[in-house]
Amino acid sequence: MTRPQTARIALNRPLRRLFDYAIPPSVEVRPGQRVQVPFGRQSLTGLVVETGVEPPPGITLKTLSEPLETWSALPESTFRLLTWASDYYQHPLGECLFTALPPALRRGRPAQTKAEQHWRAVESEAALPGNAHRQKALLETIVAAPGITSSSLVGAGFTRAQIRSLENRGAIIQTEPPSDRAAPDSGLPAPKLSPAQQEAADQLPGSTRTFCASLLYGVTGSGKTELYLDYLKQHLGQDEQALVLVPEINLTPQTLARFRRYFGNRIVVWHSALNDGERLATWLKVRHGEPVILIGTRSAVLLPFTGLRTIIVDEEHDSSYKQGEGFRYSGRDVAVYRAHLNQCPIILGSATPSLESWHNAHQGKYRLITLGERAGKARPPELALLDIRSRPLQAGLCKPALDAIHQTLARGEQALVFVNRRGFAPVMMCFDCGHIAECPHCDTRLTYHRRDRAMRCHHCDYQQAAQQTCPKCSSENYQPVGQGTERTEETLTEAFPETPVVRVDRDSTQRRGSIQSILDQVNTGQPCVLVGTQMLAKGHDFPNVTLVVVVNADGGLFSVDFRAPEQMIQTLLQVSGRAGRGDKPGRVLIQTCHSDHPLLHALCRGDYRSIADQLLTERESGQLPPFRSMAILRAEADSMQASLQLLDSLKPLAQATGIDVWGPLPAVIARKANRHRAQLVLCSNSRGQLNQSLTRLCQHLDQSRLPPGSKWIVDVDPQETG
Repeated sequence: MTRPQTARIALNRPLRRLFDYAIPPSVEVRPGQRVQVPFGRQSLTGLVVETGVEPPPGITLKTLSEPLETWSALPESTFRLLTWASDYYQHPLGECLFTALPPALRRGRPAQTKAEQHWRAVESEAALPGNAHRQKALLETIVAAPGITSSSLVGAGFTRAQIRSLENRGAIIQTEPPSDRAAPDSGLPAPKLSPAQQEAADQLPGSTRTFCASLLYGVTGSGKTELYLDYLKQHLGQDEQALVLVPEINLTPQTLARFRRYFGNRIVVWHSALNDGERLATWLKVRHGEPVILIGTRSAVLLPFTGLRTIIVDEEHDSSYKQGEGFRYSGRDVAVYRAHLNQCPIILGSATPSLESWHNAHQGKYRLITLGERAGKARPPELALLDIRSRPLQAGLCKPALDAIHQTLARGEQALVFVNRRGFAPVMMCFDCGHIAECPHCDTRLTYHRRDRAMRCHHCDYQQAAQQTCPKCSSENYQPVGQGTERTEETLTEAFPETPVVRVDRDSTQRRGSIQSILDQVNTGQPCVLVGTQMLAKGHDFPNVTLVVVVNADGGLFSVDFRAPEQMIQTLLQVSGRAGRGDKPGRVLIQTCHSDHPLLHALCRGDYRSIADQLLTERESGQLPPFRSMAILRAEADSMQASLQLLDSLKPLAQATGIDVWGPLPAVIARKANRHRAQLVLCSNSRGQLNQSLTRLCQHLDQSRLPPGSKWIVDVDPQETG
């Protein structure tokens, strides 16, 4: 009797194993194909990993159902990428593979989309109300890209209601989709480069058919985006694909508008705010080889490109590229490996490169390209330290800072106040008994959000109503301490009642399209004060912002995390770079209690190169990344004792492989959501040795019976050691 053909299937489950199924007669499957399989009492969507496998003798295999498509959802290059990522980041292969699918396909939906609506403008300047800023911006987008789809417009930050409203006004009408599957280029020539930009452009790789990693170190405002646009215009073929990674969804609308101006409907987007249908439509364009230029956040690097010829990673230093839970991959590092697999160039751009990339440039692994001048007539801002010791403060702002804001507004310019903490105040404290409001589920304090009259934990999302009196002694002397964005916004509104104060943080930008509305308001150039968190530090171009005030620069100077000084300097230089990007000079005031700190003095000189070299020297003396490879093995349990015991049992096994093991120790925030967290830090001079040790530990843990309620995770190349 002929034995049936077999296939090895990956499922979207946190299981470090694959499952064998019999293939029905007359059915053909291939690696990367989606299939429906029985699993217990369920029917699940699976992905074929390999065929022709030999199952153990004496086992009767279940039979998989018909394939969901006749083609592979994941082409070979994407399959190889994800297999490597699964091994490198020690994560189950099934979950890694399914990360490359949109949610609809993970659930087994057909790989097809509803008919798209395409739009063109009837009049380039329709009679719209004066306050219809979003309608005007929408019309301008459609004028610039005739035939653009509704999903592309929604991806750019507009709403379907705004599209309908513009249609009802007769300003736009539906049109036939382009006959060619290729989204047409806008036809605009490449942007004109300055001599400094052209010198940098000449150093970029001339071929899209060979792997080359380039680190573009360009100061803030130097025009790195123009270089990206020029490179794609000059080198990307009309039938080829490109990927542009950005760290945050809130950067997407501004970046998208600039790219769409030059590449029209060829631009597509990928980020978490798209709905299932929009993500599926973009995924199908990528998978079917349409010559798109995809602008996306971290997970876009995992999509199934078939004609990828260029990768660009903007703000490559940004910690947002590292996934913080589940499949803990680095979008930047996976992008470099993907470029290697695809034999295509990758450009890593930043004004404050990560120490890993800076080290790779020193080692000759990356080509270092420097762009040291700001574009146009803009000049680097003047940075100055404001010592706030013994100074009275209003919501964290000293009088010289408030005076500087007043002078800036009086000149008709805009100011930006950087507060790296959202909410009204980070602490509520009783000034009679000393009680501080803490999260009942985490070892952290509750943040007071005055606008919602709520106390919130920013770690587990616990919240409770804010109280007027102390819950411990009933005193009315229960007051907010410290400052967050809400408190600073309130203080500035009182200080400058005639000037709009615009807050930009995760709370104020939750509604879809809200960040674009804020950007539209700021880009009018009218005097205003921007108040925000790190969201304001990344990539935004505000020509009329001439003053930046940093409320507190001391957070990263004394942290237990060895990456904190690097991240602090990067954030401060990035937010400083928002000042003076137009024709007017910029000024940055950095409030600090440690004005004599050498790192802050180096910051004021604005020379990131010397700061990075100094930090690398410190890392080398401490034998820390990037000079050694690092991973964290973290345990979570219902008690700290259980977490420490689990790690204690693993430590000898890790040490037996010859790597250095630190701990176990409680995490910096030892309790989150009532889970007690401890960790082992694993280090090695050899990446291969560390990987082998992690594989051995994971196999041991998979085969062990863990105490009830215990969990473990592995974080390779951690961005946070707490």
